[in-house]
Parts: sequence; C-alpha cells; structure tokens
Amino acid sequence: MHDAAETVSAGLATPLDEIALIRAAQHGDGDAFERLVRTYDQGVLRIAMNLLRSPEEARDVYQEAFLKAHRNLPQFRFDCSFHTWLYRIVTNTCLDQLRRRKVRKEESGVVETEEGPVDRLAQAPETGTAANPERVMWNRQLSGKIEAALGGLTPRERTVFELRHYEGLRLRAIGEIVGCTEEAAKNCLFRATQKMRASLEAFV
Repeated sequence: MHDAAETVSAGLATPLDEIALIRAAQHGDGDAFERLVRTYDQGVLRIAMNLLRSPEEARDVYQEAFLKAHRNLPQFRFDCSFHTWLYRIVTNTCLDQLRRRKVRKEESGVVETEEGPVDRLAQAPETGTAANPERVMWNRQLSGKIEAALGGLTPRERTVFELRHYEGLRLRAIGEIVGCTEEAAKNCLFRATQKMRASLEAFV
C-alpha cells in the first residue's frame, strides 16, 4: 500500500490522487500524510487565524488539528470529503478554544495603545494613501469594533459567520463542518449577522 503515494505526481491533480494519498497515509505512509498536510496547511492556518484572531493560539490549534487528523485518519471512511473532515476537526478545535475563552472572559485580539485600540493581526506597516493618519486611526477603531462584535457572538455563531464571510463556504458545507443541517447553519448565520449589524451600526 505504500506504493500508492508513489503513483501520484507532484501536487494533487484529481480527487483520485487524493484518495490514493489518504489510503497510503492510513496504512502508515508518512510521506503521503505529509503531502496531505502541505495541501491543506494554509487553509487550516487561515481558518484558525480568522476564528481566534491570535497568531499564537492559531499556531497551537494548527498543530493540534493535524495531530488529531493523524491519530484519527485510520477511522476516516470517505463518507464525506477529506476537506470537510479536516475542516471539521479544525473548527471543533477552535470552538473548544473559544469556549475556554468565554469561561475566562475572552481575551481580545485588540490591545490598547496610546493611539487607541490596535488589532494584533493588523499591525503591518501601511504605505501610500493608506498611511493617512486619520484613515489609520479610523481603521484601527473599526478593527476594534469588529473584534468586540465578534466577541459578542456565541462560539458557534462566530464559527458559522467566519466560515461564510472569511472562507466563502456554502451553507451546506458549513453545516457539515459544524455538525448541523443547512437550515440550522442558515439560521445561525442570520442571528450572527443581526448581532454584528446591531453592534456596528452606530459606528459605521
């Protein structure tokens, strides 16, 4: 079975290629699992960053998610796509982290500075027209308001909202990832959107 991965050319060209890699990895082929990781690592890290808004926590979740995927891969039965299965692991790991935050009053991704609140994920130096001081200050204030609004959502609402608006996933896929029906995901997204709108309308 280890030979299965060798038949796959560099990069995953077709679903059949991915199936071959998965089956090889299930039988202990470390190289096959490493190629699966390389295929999805950026997507996994992006989801963790968007949901947690903390580079440190996102890296921890990234590592934990792939460890869980490796440990549970022999139980993967191809009843959904590998993409959905892996994203379910990532989002559930993020949900656990968000719930722990709620218990200890969520640590904000925004830090207070002499110039006002600053989003830790948006501190890259700005150039050109974006370097306008008034615009920089407004962007920082908006980042703080968005972060506060996201913090007011339940962990599930935040996950659904982020998967829809930051990952661009369809509601059916989101439902599969968070373990609910498409209709339930739609209702959850509606509640999250209403809360976000109510939190931001006074500012924007």
